[in-house]
Amino acid sequence: MQKIRVGVVGTGSIGKNHARVMSELPNVEFAAIYDANPATAAEIGGRLGVRAVSSLDEFAALIDAATIATPTPTHFPVAKFLLEQGKHCLVEKPITENTQDAKALADLAQRLKLVLQVGHIERFNPVLSALESRLTEAKFIESHRLSPYPNRSIEIGVVLDLMIHDLEIVLHLVRSPVKYVDAVGIAVLSKGEDIANARIRFENGCVANLTASRISPEKMRKIRVFQHNAYLSLDYQNQSGEIHRLEGGQIIREEVQIAPDEPLKRELASFVECARAGDKPKVSGYEGAAALELAIQITQQIEAAAKK
Repeated sequence: MQKIRVGVVGTGSIGKNHARVMSELPNVEFAAIYDANPATAAEIGGRLGVRAVSSLDEFAALIDAATIATPTPTHFPVAKFLLEQGKHCLVEKPITENTQDAKALADLAQRLKLVLQVGHIERFNPVLSALESRLTEAKFIESHRLSPYPNRSIEIGVVLDLMIHDLEIVLHLVRSPVKYVDAVGIAVLSKGEDIANARIRFENGCVANLTASRISPEKMRKIRVFQHNAYLSLDYQNQSGEIHRLEGGQIIREEVQIAPDEPLKRELASFVECARAGDKPKVSGYEGAAALELAIQITQQIEAAAKK
């Protein structure tokens, strides 16, 4: 199999993990790293045996596909430049700062017949595969995503930083237009909200209740999905879960068998294969844009309430 040349733009807390995984993937030529901080790029490049370049032009000349793990405000210009150079792109979430730019990137990739994937990593968590194989029709979804204060990504609020993962998953599972949203949130340590809750009702009747916090003393990433005669309780972090269902008038609890794996490795391997084959990614630019649009709606509702 011919190797595909890949590169990583941005080598901060997320990008350095992209670089680590890329260096481990088979049938990949990890060709270049670019970062606005040359010293950081040189250090990681030296450790992994990858060329650190000094400009995006130089970077684009060396690669066929790239992952973009830079700060959110730079996602649009970096991805637009690389797409225009004919390069497949995986952009970390949120795809851009606004839906206009997100849809513009998705349209550009579609027009140029390039892969544009968005880094919604939980879609590659083995837990979600276990959920999808058992899901009939979701009636109620509850998710909790809690973490300690990150000291990164604080240019955006917790909805765009953390909750957006669960928003994208809920949109994927429910597959129905949003009817209305009721959201609350407060800023504690940041300019934007640090804790938020959103209740979303869909046109098919499903209700999702999502809570996200980045000021929690503990880490938690859990989802519960209720359907007719059963509910599934799954833990993304520990890659474990159980299903409770009604049989013969009794509640039966069954552990869900999950084969543990690293979601980032699955995500980047999938991106590389989509780029190689020209296949549609699990989370396309349009799906990333839809999650962003809902996240912005929630954020705007929180901001409006704060001004009252």
